[in-house]
Formats: sequence, C-alpha cells, structure tokens
Amino acid sequence: MKKSKIRVGGMTCASCARTVEKSLNGVDGVFEASVNFAMEEAFVEYDPEKVNQDRLAEAIEKAGYEVLGAEREKEEVTLGISGMTCASCADTVQNALSSLNGIYDANVNLATEKARVEYSPDLISTSDMRKAVEEAGYGIKSEEKAEREVEEVKQAKRRTLIAWGASIPIIVWMIPEMIFGIAWPNQMIYDLGMTLLAIPVLFWVGRHTYGNALMTIAHGSANMNVLIFLGSLAAFVTGPAKLAFFPDMLNYAGVGAMIMAFHLTGRFIEAKARGRASQAIRRLMELEADTAIIIENGEEREVPVDRVEKGDLMKVRPGEKIPTDGIVVKGESSVDESMATGESTPVHKERDDEVIGSTVNQEGVLTVEATRVGKDTFLFQVIKMVEEAQGTKVPIQKFADRVTSYFVPTVLFTAAVTVILWLTVTDSIDILASALEGTLPWIDLSLSPPMLALFAGIATLVIACPCALGLATPTALMVGSGKGAENGILIKKGEAIQVLKDIDTIVFDKTGTMTKGEMTLTDVASAPDFSSNPREKVLQFAASAEYNSEHPIGRAIVEGAKSRGVKFQEPEEFEAVGGKGVRAVLGGNRMIVGNRKFLEEEGIDPSTLESELEKWQNEGATTILVSTNGKLVGAVAVADTLKEDTVTAIEKLKERGLETVMITGDNPRTADAIAKKAGISRVLAEVLPDEKADEIRRLQEEGKKVAMVGDGINDAPALAQADVGIAIGTGTDIAIEAGEVVLVRGELSSVVSAVELSRRTFDKIKQNLWWAFGYNVTMIPLAVLGVMHPLFAEAAMAMSSVTVVTNANRLKGVDINFGVANKGKQDAE
Repeated sequence: MKKSKIRVGGMTCASCARTVEKSLNGVDGVFEASVNFAMEEAFVEYDPEKVNQDRLAEAIEKAGYEVLGAEREKEEVTLGISGMTCASCADTVQNALSSLNGIYDANVNLATEKARVEYSPDLISTSDMRKAVEEAGYGIKSEEKAEREVEEVKQAKRRTLIAWGASIPIIVWMIPEMIFGIAWPNQMIYDLGMTLLAIPVLFWVGRHTYGNALMTIAHGSANMNVLIFLGSLAAFVTGPAKLAFFPDMLNYAGVGAMIMAFHLTGRFIEAKARGRASQAIRRLMELEADTAIIIENGEEREVPVDRVEKGDLMKVRPGEKIPTDGIVVKGESSVDESMATGESTPVHKERDDEVIGSTVNQEGVLTVEATRVGKDTFLFQVIKMVEEAQGTKVPIQKFADRVTSYFVPTVLFTAAVTVILWLTVTDSIDILASALEGTLPWIDLSLSPPMLALFAGIATLVIACPCALGLATPTALMVGSGKGAENGILIKKGEAIQVLKDIDTIVFDKTGTMTKGEMTLTDVASAPDFSSNPREKVLQFAASAEYNSEHPIGRAIVEGAKSRGVKFQEPEEFEAVGGKGVRAVLGGNRMIVGNRKFLEEEGIDPSTLESELEKWQNEGATTILVSTNGKLVGAVAVADTLKEDTVTAIEKLKERGLETVMITGDNPRTADAIAKKAGISRVLAEVLPDEKADEIRRLQEEGKKVAMVGDGINDAPALAQADVGIAIGTGTDIAIEAGEVVLVRGELSSVVSAVELSRRTFDKIKQNLWWAFGYNVTMIPLAVLGVMHPLFAEAAMAMSSVTVVTNANRLKGVDINFGVANKGKQDAE
C-alpha cells in the first residue's frame, strides 16, 4: 500500500470535495481517499501495482477539477539562480542541469532567475544540482518558500473590491426606487444602468464562480457555486428581459450583482480565516534555519542548509539556530527547544547529547555532527505528521459529508418546488400577505405570482450553505492539530481527536513514562554496630567500590555521591559479580557491595538493618548492602524515581473523571509503592512486554475506553490495541509510528494537555456543526416562504461560513498546558 497527497484546485465548497473524493474512491486500486476542502488536498491510499499517480490525477480532472501538485516518485524543486545576465546564461544552466542523471526535466527562467527541476530523489540530490550549476559558473540562491495562500487571499480581495466598486453605485441608485418607488432619472435609464453595472460583477470578477458552476454541471454534479450561479443569473436575466420583452417585470439585475458581491466577500473573509487556520504548518516551515557553518579541514564556511549532509560538522554560535538534527561533539550550552517541545525552559546540552534541528543555541559555542538532514529531520517529520492529521477525517465528519452529498441536489429541488408553489397556490399568497402586511418593507406581496416565485426561488438558492457544513470539522481539526504541534502534542490521525475525548481509562507504562527511566540514589543508612561510621562514610565506601562499575545501579551510587559532595577514590582491585554486586580492595580493606543474597553467601548478616531495608523495599527502592572486611557497615537505596510532574498530572486526570492504571513488569510490592506515590489506585504488576496488549484487551472487555501511554517502542503492541495509543518521549527519540498521538515532551502533563486539546477541539467541531445545521434548518424555510430578501439571504450565507471558521480559530487562544510545564512558563513570564 502507498500513500499520496495531492493538491486539488478549483474546489469552492464541501460538495466539490465530496465529488473529488467520490471520483478517487471509484478508481480500481484505491483503498481510501479523503479530500479536505479547507486544505485543498486529497489524501489517497492505493495499491501501486494497480494504479499510479497519473491515473489518480486523471480521476480528479475527469471530475472537473485541477491537480496542482502531488507527492510522486518524481519530485520537483525550484532553485534561485544567481549570475545570469542573458538568455545564453539561462541555456547554459539548463543544459548543465539536464545533463545530470536523475533529472527528468529542467526549465530555467531568466526573468525570474529560477530553475524548476523535476528529478528522482533516489538518483540525485539538490547538492548535486548545486554543484553542477556552480561548475557551470553560476550560483544558487536559497530556495524561496511558495506563498500560494497569500496570493489567493490577494486575488480574493481584488475581486471583492471590484465587485463592490460596481455594487455600491447600484445600492445608492436603488434606494429611491425601493423606498419611494421613484426610478431616477427615468425607468429606462434606471433599468439599463442596473443591467450594465451588474455585467462586470457577474461576468468578470464572478467568472471563476460561473466557470466552476458550469464545469460542475457538465460533470453531472452540483456545488455551492451552482446555487450562486443559478440565483444570481436568474436575478440578472430580469434586467435584459424587462428592457427587451416585459416592461412590467421587476428588474432584479442589481440584486444579482449584489448577491455575487456578498458571495465574493464571504470567500475573501473565508480565505483569510482559513489561512489563519493553517498557519501552524507555515510557522513550522519558517522555523527552519537558512544557512549552516560547516567545518572542513579546520576551516569554516557558510552554506545553505540544504547543502548540509549527514556526518558534516557544524559550528553553532550563541543565538543561532541549529541547522539540522545532530549530536554535540564539542562544547556545552543551553538550547531553547520550545519550538519542538513547547517547553520554555532551555535544556542543557553537552558532548554526546542529541540536538534538534531549528532549535536555538543560547549560550556557548557548540560543534554538532549532523545525523539527520532534509526530510529525515525531526522538524520535517512533525510537519508531515501535522499535515496527515489535518488531512484525515474524524468519524463525526463522515456524517456531515453524507449530509453534504445530498444537500445541493435537495436545495435545487426545494427551489424548484418553491417556484411551482408560489405560481400555483395563490390562496397561500393572500394569507401570507395578511400576516406580514407592513412588517417586511422590502417585500411587495401585491406583486404578481411570477415575480414572487422568482423572489422566493432566488432566495432559496443563495441562502443554502453546504460550505459551513464542509468547513465545520476540518477547520477545527486544522487549528487544533496546529496548536497541539506548537505545544509538543503531535496528532497522527484526526480521529484520535474524537476518540480521545471519550476515553475513560488511561493506562501508563511505568519505566520511562511515569518514572525518569534511570536509577537515582535515594537514601543511605549506617549499621547500628558501626554508628561511628556516618552515612557519608557508608556512601564513600559504596561509591569507591562501584567506581569502575558499568551497571546502572553502580553508576547511580557514584553519581549520587558526586552530587552530595562525597569524596571517594578508585579501588586498587575491582571485580564485578553478575547479578549480585562487586568486590573491591581500597587501602587494604576488602569491600563487598551488593544485594542481600550476595552478602549472605559471603557470611555477612544484614539483619541489623532489617527495618530500614523493609521500609525501602515497600517504597519500591532497590537496596544495596555495604561491607568492609566481612562486617556490615551500612546500606544504600536506589530507585527509578517519578518524574517531577507525575503526581500533578495524575491528579489533573482524576479531576477530569478519568481512571488511571499503571502497568509494569515489577513485582506487586514495588509496583504498589510506586503507584501509591503517584496517586494511582489500580496496578497491573508482573506483566511481561508481550502481555501488555492482552491486559489492554481485558480492560476493553470490561467496557472501558482505553488510552495507553508508553515509550512508543517496547509498548507498540499495547499502543496498537488501545482505543488511542499515546507515545511519550523526548526530542528525536520519539517513536513516531507507535501511536496515534505522540508527545514530544517526556512529561505526563502532556497527557493532560492532549486530553484537554481533544475535548476543546471536539467542542468546536460540535459548535460548528450545530451552527451549520441550525443555520440551514432555520434559513431555508424562511426563504421558501418568501420572507427572506435574496440580498439578506446571500449575506447570511456568506457569514455562516465565516462564523464557522472564526469559531475554529478561537482555539488558538485556549490554554491547554497544565502541571510543571505550565508552571515553568508562568515563572518565566
């Protein structure tokens, strides 16, 4: 199976998206196609042995729409070329590129100083292209990012201004006629003026709407543009008809122009709002560094970031962005990783620490070895994940899509029935006239039935709004997933947004999820018989004995001694005994440090510390006994401690009515101790990694909706089995493929944030759908009854879409951060 994303042009409403989706799903070999109207993208899963990119593009074009671009086996890049002065220069660069193996097509434009290259990424890289251009005697500028959305907004604004430039005179001219019944200066000039002023609005700036409508009709479907086309054209036709054939007919040509002006205004406001909704991805892309300082043979040189290759050494000064993902090979500094993790507190970095591309170095100078470049970087993976989430559909959207697919045909049928009824049921007109007499000044119910029929029919066509239905879910999903990405919450599948808000049970893996995943020295005790040896002396003995140990427990003891300022030294002799402990000789003293069984085998009685040892074990700690020359001198405790925000996060989840469960391979006593500290009441202990999925299944069989939180690697089966799998990790170590939701920060407060994000986003989806359905259910009957003027109908229709998108954008102001992370931000402020 293969996945592909295709940019689709020409879609103007949800019905268009539904038409494209239906066409793609009808292609043999396509498993599933999902079209996002708000993003103008189609996401297709297909069998590459049965169908290819060209066949998918053909299906889209056959449906009457345009393919703007797709992820293909071939890729396209635009390179800025410097140094060209004439057409011959352009030919030289074009020939240099075309001669390279792996280049399918190269086109160099002298006027724009750009080269558009179609190539196979498996055969050639942009670095190879750059080298060829430079060898030809020219240079390559940094690639400029396309701003297609900005251009679309500009065009929409231009159309709107032109439309109102002609419509405002129509409004001013219509006022005397509407209020006083005076057609100034006379009826003939008035009718001619209305008709002429409407022409540029409908047939010039409105030609895109009309063209799309005609194309849609030609392909046997209907969309929002068809409704606007029929409504505004029917209104306009009354102008020429009155001038040429029916002098007693009312002239609605000006109304037709204003309908189009309102429609274009709505499209302009909607385009701006949709642009704001998709800013998250654009902001992420803008975070990428433009250049990098490469160290070669001891010399430094600045190069564009796309020239950095795996293994290159990069110098990063204070205040500069780290160009790509990598490992620190020299230097020490603090790095602002907020763009990746949402955490405002800088992270200390030193030799062998991983760094994320596009994060900001703050203090010292770092030398970083590039480990991931281009599409392999963490930032690119985040962008890809957000795009995929925004392109998927939540279950509730499928219901809205089904409604939308029948919506426009139903409206057309309703408009036709409305006209027929107004033409035939004259008694109803008299009843309505009596009921509404004097209340609606824009309606003259004494008009002839044909004019009233036209009035009601036009209003019915233009007031219906499938766009609001189509935008209700994807815009909220776009804003929600974008906000999540900005806060280190990456949503892989849109449906996780809906499922997560219904979760009633959250299962946490212990090690590395609830805990730090590393042993830490927690306590020290001296034996009663050796009270003259203070705890500092016991720790000194233990750290000296473990000095050369590579075991995690040994390293924890050594690091614990260092952090407490205890001085110790390397032993003269050292022996590690697997699974038991170590033997060492220091200053002639024979030391044994290890577990209870090891010391008992050596004839050392640990019973004098029994109460202390039992207490530590009940707290979930591992106990290590310390002896010198055959006598017990004390003991130390090490444990995998809880993360700083674990307790707070569990409390926040309980406040939201969620049951928390811990799953671990530890013995019940240790597991219960950890769970008690965290505030978790239900524990699943002694569970092997391959049994975790079975435990999740048992919880589901109890009727629970389960989310599994794990490290995303060892817990993969359990993450897949859960209703929602949440992979938690840090930076570049995240197992992106493990769950539907990936939390970049290694803090459990991110789980609370993810739940809150889900609930807030789904609230917006429900509000939007309620508005969209409620608007249509209320307004269409008013239009059918003839009490809604076509102008007001079109204005209301435009505002319904704007309201839905604006409401979705309100998610940006919602605070979803909780616990330690949120406190850190407040402290920083």
